Amino acid sequence: MKIAILGGGQLGKMFLQNAHNYPVECGVLDPDPQAPSRSLAHYFQQGDFRDYDTVMQFAAGYDIVTIEIEQVNLQALYELESQGKTVIPPPQILEIIQNKHTQKQFYLDNNIPTAPLVAQDHYPQVQKLHTGGYDGRGVQLLTADTQEKQWAEPSIYEQVADISLELSVIVVRTQAGESRTFPVVEQVFDPVYNQLDYLISPARITPAIEEQARQIALDTVQQMGGVGIYAVELFLTHQGKIWVNEIAPRAHNSGHATIEGNHSSQYDMLLRVLLDLPLADTHPRSITAMLNVVGSESQQGPARFAGMQQILAIPGTHLHWYGKSITKPGRKMGHITICGSTHQEVQEQVERIRPHAQVTAFNG
Repeated sequence: MKIAILGGGQLGKMFLQNAHNYPVECGVLDPDPQAPSRSLAHYFQQGDFRDYDTVMQFAAGYDIVTIEIEQVNLQALYELESQGKTVIPPPQILEIIQNKHTQKQFYLDNNIPTAPLVAQDHYPQVQKLHTGGYDGRGVQLLTADTQEKQWAEPSIYEQVADISLELSVIVVRTQAGESRTFPVVEQVFDPVYNQLDYLISPARITPAIEEQARQIALDTVQQMGGVGIYAVELFLTHQGKIWVNEIAPRAHNSGHATIEGNHSSQYDMLLRVLLDLPLADTHPRSITAMLNVVGSESQQGPARFAGMQQILAIPGTHLHWYGKSITKPGRKMGHITICGSTHQEVQEQVERIRPHAQVTAFNG
């Protein structure tokens, strides 16, 4: 079987690392000639996955088409699907998720618990651009004192959630409709870059909250008719409510720890769905933490990672370097997984590792 992947970043690289264990060929389309996935792809094409003709030409010789990033050409995916190719996730799902207004309306229309919308002049508020947001960009918290920073582009405006924990559930759903979830994880976000800093898996929540979060995530993906792998990001409020924040229809940062921490990884499960193979075991093998390694503040240029010796001297640590040659402030350059026997142990290891998880520039 031949799989075409639209997007060649680190998610694609980790998918390919797993795919090499199977009798498949994978091609990658990405505009960056030095994309992280390039070295592992059976075939790499530099090109724009948002361009109809480029996607159609690239995918012509493949049986299965999947994505590594949401901002791809939907018209091409609909046409490829009409030609009989397997397209996962389905383009109609991407059409909902590519636009935050459409995504939010889907939640409201289907009684999926989510943060209520507020008027544009209601403060405090969370403003989310309809399109273009990614990795923390396109989302901002506004108060009456900062309202002048409100973006002029089309947006939705949400009530500020009284957040106790931010959670995520990776949901897998097959072409036949069989569903499975990975354990609920808790996420801690970087206040500067508004992106995931680290996670703990399984989350430190009660069994009742865990089951409720898992069921909400499953129901949401099933109501969408989703096929593939989905990261359902959730808010747990101090009042005990669980709200769906957003969905990513692909492998996700909140699922990286599954590579070492679970009996199967999110990447293996995605491959199994693409090839219509039996699903694997998602249960945890350990308590796990995952820490993002990002570009240091005020550092831009050829990447230098000096902390490997110290990090890998700590038991239970696993380094994943994405192979990006240029570092920028907040850019995801790699991640570290920490496996242990207790939540306290892995939390302490995160704090030990953090000072060494610095990516600087040679000219910085």
